[in-house]
Amino acid sequence: YKELAKYYDLIYSEKDYRKETQEIVKIIKKYKKSSGNELLEVACGTGEYLKYLKKHYQCVGMDINKMMLKVGKKKNPDIPLYHKNMLHFDLNKKFDIILCLFSSIGYVKTYSNLKKTIKNFSYHLKNGGILIIDPWVLKGEYKKRSSHMKTYTDKKIKFAELTFSGIKNNLSILDIHYLIAEKDKPIKHFVDRHELGLFEASQIVTC
Repeated sequence: YKELAKYYDLIYSEKDYRKETQEIVKIIKKYKKSSGNELLEVACGTGEYLKYLKKHYQCVGMDINKMMLKVGKKKNPDIPLYHKNMLHFDLNKKFDIILCLFSSIGYVKTYSNLKKTIKNFSYHLKNGGILIIDPWVLKGEYKKRSSHMKTYTDKKIKFAELTFSGIKNNLSILDIHYLIAEKDKPIKHFVDRHELGLFEASQIVTC
């Protein structure tokens, strides 16, 4: 999503971040045992979840993509955002809540990296704190070959996103083509490849 960062929120305009945040808050209230209110969102992207989470918690965000963070900072100038890799970040701080949402954990790719990442999450978590991971498609549920398309349009921009999904060993491979037509500008064509590790639920839980 390097060149596509500024279009990212349009690509996922149908996603109900507000409603999902309400569900996340319910889970946190049910299971968190620590007394603090400090939250870290790993792989925060453009900060759309943080826009709603900051109403409930003292938030910090981090992401590996500088362009996504730039968009996120415009939305959330009051939240510290860090350019970090979830595999080996060190914020020298512990949190009551750590979130890794929207399938971002899949980008660690391998089980070895998954263990390292969750160990690092644990290092940054207070006693009694809660870690919530929203997984990528589980290995047993992934369709080996499929394609789909979605579109968006308004008065200033129209785009189409076409995705072809494949698999190689324990990696899901997504080749995504974007056609973007902005008003009074030439049509742009981007191709993005995403490689995400395929894990079983038991692998995540037992790390």
